[in-house]
Amino acid sequence: MAKSKAQLYEELVLETSGLLEGETDMIANLANVSALIWNKLPQVNWAGFYLLKGDELVLGPFQGKPACVRIPIGRGVCGTAAKTLKPQLIADVHQFEGHIACDQASNSELVIPVIVKGELKGVLDLDSPDFARFDKEDLSGLQQVVNIVQDSLS
Repeated sequence: MAKSKAQLYEELVLETSGLLEGETDMIANLANVSALIWNKLPQVNWAGFYLLKGDELVLGPFQGKPACVRIPIGRGVCGTAAKTLKPQLIADVHQFEGHIACDQASNSELVIPVIVKGELKGVLDLDSPDFARFDKEDLSGLQQVVNIVQDSLS
């Protein structure tokens, strides 16, 4: 029987907490969270993190096809999330002005800033080949995951 989104995110949040409990290494934690999301969420073709380095986002741990390595702050969906410090829930990336197409198969995207002690550390980025794959329930569930990641980095 298929799980509801609520059940899926409840499990994802519990598993994220368990994975990160007692571990403070940022790369290890981001790698594990990327792999967990990649394996748990359906219709996702890329899941990972971009990390703030100077005035750009640099590719961090991820699951999926090779990706763009550097994204300027304010450019594309990830750069917009980093600049505004607000999640970006994009139903059709082809309609997003300045979209950076790392994978032509991606049609929708969800990006959530990772903020520790008031400072941007990076973003969680998820792509899907489906249009309008992500909704407010996904945003809420993944924000809980990002909150756990933020706690592990503080």
